[in-house]
Amino acid sequence: MSSVLNDGLYVCYVGVDVGTASVRAALVTRDGLLRSTAEEPISIWEPQSDHYVQSSTEIWEKCCTVVKKVTQGVERNQVRGIGFDATCSLVVLDQTFQPVPVSQDGEQKNVVMWMDHRAAEQAARITNTGHKVLSRVGGVMSPEMQPPKLLWLKENLKESCWNKAAHFFDLPDFLSWKATGSLTRSLCTLVCKWTYCPPEGWDASFWTSIGLEDLLENNFSKIGSVTCSPGSPLGGGLTQEAAVDLGLVPGTAVGASLIDAHAGGLGVIGADVKGFNLPCEDQPITSRMAMICGTSTCHMAISEQPLFVPGVWGPCLSAMVPDMWLNEGGQSATGRLIDHMVKGHAAYTQLQEQAQQRSNIFSYLNSHLSLMANAHSAVDLLGSSLHVWPDFHGNRSPLADPTLKGMVVGLSLSQTLDDLALLYLATVQALALGTLHILEAMKEAGHDIRTLFLCGGLSKNSLFVQIHANATGLPVVLPDQMEAVLIGAAVLGACASQDYTTIQEAMEKMAKVGKVVQPNQELKSFYEKKYKVFLRLFAHQREYQALMNHR
Repeated sequence: MSSVLNDGLYVCYVGVDVGTASVRAALVTRDGLLRSTAEEPISIWEPQSDHYVQSSTEIWEKCCTVVKKVTQGVERNQVRGIGFDATCSLVVLDQTFQPVPVSQDGEQKNVVMWMDHRAAEQAARITNTGHKVLSRVGGVMSPEMQPPKLLWLKENLKESCWNKAAHFFDLPDFLSWKATGSLTRSLCTLVCKWTYCPPEGWDASFWTSIGLEDLLENNFSKIGSVTCSPGSPLGGGLTQEAAVDLGLVPGTAVGASLIDAHAGGLGVIGADVKGFNLPCEDQPITSRMAMICGTSTCHMAISEQPLFVPGVWGPCLSAMVPDMWLNEGGQSATGRLIDHMVKGHAAYTQLQEQAQQRSNIFSYLNSHLSLMANAHSAVDLLGSSLHVWPDFHGNRSPLADPTLKGMVVGLSLSQTLDDLALLYLATVQALALGTLHILEAMKEAGHDIRTLFLCGGLSKNSLFVQIHANATGLPVVLPDQMEAVLIGAAVLGACASQDYTTIQEAMEKMAKVGKVVQPNQELKSFYEKKYKVFLRLFAHQREYQALMNHR
């Protein structure tokens, strides 16, 4: 199908991404080019420590603002579909779909954010039940998932919130409901964050065992009775009211939503790689892993059969690509860890002064390292006597141990800019070896991953990308458009419009390869040795804990 409608108008789709602190939208053509983007900030309130809340009313208003901005000057009937992705935050509405406050202060803030850890104690209690649904979340219930948050609301805000609530939505599903009036939930949210498991569905014994048997009422209507795969068309498309709000045509197709990281995966993993001489060419999509690298990193791999990987979330059916099983690994702190190491160093002020005359601090550090390594040797070799264990914020995968701490071995008394650059290098190498650790666990469980597809803020750092290729021995593909999450959201709209018959077809046409970074094979034995040290650091940390706990 060409990009042109019968009347000569170009076809396009809108992707909307609700992140932690902003809402973004893009107008995307049928072949995946970004025509325009817009961004608006959204408010975050912290009514008390570790409680983070938002307003679904404000979020929807900002969605409407950015969609109107990106479609300015475009014939409204050119926009064939719209897709939403968002953080996996919890939205609470009453019987008449009005906001129900989720804080003691009673304000109309009705969204418990993904990063709100108020339910840590409830999460630990749920983990301790050892219920079989936990096998699909690596055996541990995270306070960032929805069951502990729901339990917290019942135990702490029974009168003001729990008893008034009639609808609990994941934020991506709230947005598609707001657009279409359809209560159908996306399998992405329900499977990844709510313990839903197709084809059986909800496990009533789980909700009863944790004290939330009230959710069984009316075939689980409060948390979702009807489900569909991401990108499926919802209802009759945009309602009259939503169309006015968004400045689009009523009936415009709306695709079932995705969690934001999963939209990033969709925006890169399916790209057509013909002609790039990659090991995943002529291989099924299961030979690829998408990495969404920012403050933290998500490692997304899909398989045709369910694979259980210890310490890795999943297998989740249709959570990203319909009819495929998703495993999701992750590192809790990546961009955040690099910032922490660099900004905490004594030479940071000197670095800022030097970088001011050049570019950003990381480009400066990358070129500083190149100068430190003479022309005859690779930058990587500078990290041969400095080693980092990167779990300063605990380990999400593959050890699933939130109590692990960071380690640095090989420090001297020196505090120069050279030392800062070396610490930065060793940290980036540790993160790449952490990815290798996740890959090895996935491989052992039956995955056969041959190529990495990176997107997100850190994918713009050339050293981070090259070291990931070198340490894992795998080529890294970077997207043509850096806004992979928005492309992923637009894929949902394209699919719902039925201009493409499947998500796979839409991904292949709309996700584009920008650049391929090959591993430096000469560094193979260097990284094999460094990985042995990496694993030994972890073994030593456990050993030290055992020694100190020994009575």
